[in-house]
Amino acid sequence: MNLRFLETFVWVARLKSFRLTAEKLFSTQASISSRIAALEDELGTRLFLRDSKGVSLTPEGQKVLEYAERMLDTLQALKQSISDTGSVRGRIRVGAMDTVIHTWLSPLVTKIMERYPAVEIELTADTARNLSEQLQKGYLDIIFQTDMVHDSSVRNLEMASFPVRWIVPTGSLYHRSYAAMDELARERIITFSKNSRPHQDILNLLHAGNVSAPRISCVNSIAAMTRLIRDGFGVGALPPALVSDELKQGLLTILDDVPEPPPLPVVATWRTGVGLELSEDIIALAGEVLQDYAEQMGGAMMAMAVPSGEQKSA
Repeated sequence: MNLRFLETFVWVARLKSFRLTAEKLFSTQASISSRIAALEDELGTRLFLRDSKGVSLTPEGQKVLEYAERMLDTLQALKQSISDTGSVRGRIRVGAMDTVIHTWLSPLVTKIMERYPAVEIELTADTARNLSEQLQKGYLDIIFQTDMVHDSSVRNLEMASFPVRWIVPTGSLYHRSYAAMDELARERIITFSKNSRPHQDILNLLHAGNVSAPRISCVNSIAAMTRLIRDGFGVGALPPALVSDELKQGLLTILDDVPEPPPLPVVATWRTGVGLELSEDIIALAGEVLQDYAEQMGGAMMAMAVPSGEQKSA
């Protein structure tokens, strides 16, 4: 039996699309269809149902998938036992939200390149919502964003969190004491893109403070957000880690007398299954990089997540 055809079958079953499988395997839809047809002829059964909604496994196809994944797992284990990481080839597609890109993504990419010099790294920057959609459609292998993705083909791990604080230009009109949340909300608030996790957290915080109609400017660029805050456009609600240089230089200041917004979590989500073992290794590397970054920056800038087995009940 042709193992390449089995691999193709597994990817079609996983992505539920001949087109996406062709892109993943650097092939054409015609070639993918030909491999599946050859496998169906050899097994003497139909593996997929095709209709206007897409591709789904037949009952026989579901049985074949279980065996195919075991066979490919065994082959992958054999390859790993006789090779080193320097000989691993392929492509890993990583998506990250702006906060990750502006903080610890570069050290992670450097570590991946050192460990897997023959692996091509494809990076995508986008909002958490868009990254989740691209992962579920098969366009990305790993994403770092704010929310758990509920899909049977992926795994989630909350890795760390960024404290979020109110940040203003030093010496500006905003650099003063605020008696309550509603007083701060009279100023223009600058935060992340609309409907993002931090935007929703800010709305909830203001609602709890009986603020019904806040002035919030949602910005989808960290650089633009930082510039607007520095230029006195309003009060920023963002992680201090993103403006650590400006804070050290005294250009920006953290307000300490108002309730802090909830922290911004960093969740790693990755596709699982045969042929995706590299993703697990990269998640482990990301944990090492985050630990180093947290120690370097300090708890005021980043906090590591407590492993689920060590979490305490309230």
